[in-house]
Amino acid sequence: MTPGRDADALSWDGDDDPTLDVGAADQTLDVRAAETSGTAALPDGWSAVGKGSEALAPAEAAEVSAFETAPVEPEAAGVYAPQSMGNASLIALGIMAGFSLLYAIGWVIGGLRLRDTAEFLVAPVAYQVSLWLAVLAPLVWFGSVYLLTSGSKPWVRFAWLIGGVLLLVPWPFIMVGAIGQ
Repeated sequence: MTPGRDADALSWDGDDDPTLDVGAADQTLDVRAAETSGTAALPDGWSAVGKGSEALAPAEAAEVSAFETAPVEPEAAGVYAPQSMGNASLIALGIMAGFSLLYAIGWVIGGLRLRDTAEFLVAPVAYQVSLWLAVLAPLVWFGSVYLLTSGSKPWVRFAWLIGGVLLLVPWPFIMVGAIGQ
C-alpha cells in the first residue's frame, strides 16, 4: 500500500480532486502508529476477521455476548448451506447442460424420422404431444434438478443429473438416426 496518491503507479485526469482523499491520510497514519506502538486499532467502519483478529477488534466488539458470536454449524442442524461452485463443478454442470440440450435435439431428429411409422400406429395428435414431451423432458429434468437441489450437497445434484443422462437417452435417434442406419 502506498503512503499517498502521489506515489501511485497510475494517475488519471481528476486525481487531484480533493474529495478523493477525505480522511485517507489520517487513517493511514493512525494504523501505522498503532502498528509501531503495539496496540492495533482499526479505522472506523473496518472489522478484523481471521486468526489474530481479537487483538485488532474495536472496543465495542468486546461487549458482544458469547451467544451472539458462537459459530453456527448448519451441518449439525441438518441444513446444508450452499457455497459458490468451484471450477470443476461449473465445468461438470456445463457438460450436463450440454447433454440435456443434445438429448433434446436428438429427440426432435429421431422423433421426426419416426413420424410416418408412429402415426400409423398412434393417433397423430397423441404422437405430437408425446414427441414434444419427449423433447422437453431433458430440459425440464436439468432445470428442475438444478433448482430443487440448490440447497443440497453438490454430489446429490450431480447424481440426479447423471441419472437424467442415463434415463433420457434419445433412443429413436440412436436406433433410426445416423447410428442405426
